[in-house]
Amino acid sequence: MRVRRAFTAAAALALPIASVGAPAVAASHGASTAAIVGSAQVAHKLNHPTKLAAQGPDDICNYTKSRPTLHQGSSGRAVQQAQCYLNQAIGAGLDEDGDFGRLTESATKDFQQCADIVVDGRIGAQTWSFLSFWANSPEAPFC
Repeated sequence: MRVRRAFTAAAALALPIASVGAPAVAASHGASTAAIVGSAQVAHKLNHPTKLAAQGPDDICNYTKSRPTLHQGSSGRAVQQAQCYLNQAIGAGLDEDGDFGRLTESATKDFQQCADIVVDGRIGAQTWSFLSFWANSPEAPFC
């Protein structure tokens, strides 16, 4: 049985504001872009940073900060990062070997379906955004 986690406006505010498409992704799940950007601006004015999903030293996976588009046949540290995120986000049980093969593609599709985003087996901007957020969530794994 699959458990689907509701993506709320509060969760959307934890998305990295600077990530490509984060406001658009959050808006498609019920949060307005103005609310997301506005919250960050208010926090900045109050000298109190908005809590964002970890991306850097506090990130659960630290193979690389690079976020290229990945697909079957890709290899390298970005694939290891994605495999680590998949393991954390959905308990995929992948070897973090840096080879994007059939198992990584299948786990990517499982994650995309669970996250209710485009299911294509490729890891692009939208999938990276959701993966980093879900993998770094204290509630992981989700599916």
